[in-house]
Amino acid sequence: MTTTISNSILKAQIKHLGAELISLKSNQNKEYIWEGNPTFWGKHSPILFPIVGTLKNNIYLINGKQYQLNRHGFAREMEFELIQKTPESARFSLISTKETKKMYPFDFELQICYSLKGNKLNIDFKVENKNEITMPFSIGAHPALALPGNFENYRLEFQQDEILNYYLLEGGLISNNSVELPLNNRQLGLKYQLFENDALVFKTLKSNSITILEKANPIVKVNFNEFPNLGIWTVQNGPFLCVEPWFGYSDTLTGYDDFSKKEGIRLLRKRETFESNYNLEVF
Repeated sequence: MTTTISNSILKAQIKHLGAELISLKSNQNKEYIWEGNPTFWGKHSPILFPIVGTLKNNIYLINGKQYQLNRHGFAREMEFELIQKTPESARFSLISTKETKKMYPFDFELQICYSLKGNKLNIDFKVENKNEITMPFSIGAHPALALPGNFENYRLEFQQDEILNYYLLEGGLISNNSVELPLNNRQLGLKYQLFENDALVFKTLKSNSITILEKANPIVKVNFNEFPNLGIWTVQNGPFLCVEPWFGYSDTLTGYDDFSKKEGIRLLRKRETFESNYNLEVF
């Protein structure tokens, strides 16, 4: 099942499975979201919860008890309920169940709200801890932006001129090795060789927005003011790029004794609510 929202500039389509954005089109029918061709990658813009990335051996510990979660968690594979709808917005909810508590032993509600305003699609995250104890979690976005044509015609323009420092992955886990990647006038040219070793994972970043340019022309801007971490990823010859604002990232190679001590984890106190948002701004 899908829900469509629109204004005079944009139309967005959201799939209830995973509350996943599957299309963002301009009023001139230009598509900004990757089509999800499984030859390359069969998703469009999954929601990552309650983990971002990969756990060592897909296992983690809560108070000494072992649980299992696959890469990026379970929210992207679950049916959300549409709880609020206007012509320009849609709010979805996922509430913990007996099945989710086998994988993640907490009561929660996760809400994702999509709303259009002018040339922007705002995506709001809300996580409510319904427990009487602190709830550790990570959450992240994974929008895949469509880049038709020659991949090397595209560039990334960062909000600030900085020397990027990204961590290398080994088997999906964060290694101790990092690479410096200098920008040229705030810009980074795209080439598939950048992603030969999987995603570029940034634990810290000065910039809080990235614009994708086709040659000198801006296509789409990802604004992520509140997100401390970021991933950038594509597959070889894939005509898309994922710019992924995160709270958290994969395990390190050594893993952690307890999930609450995991690097990048968020700790939400009892009965409290976490909220954050990012947006896609099109040109």
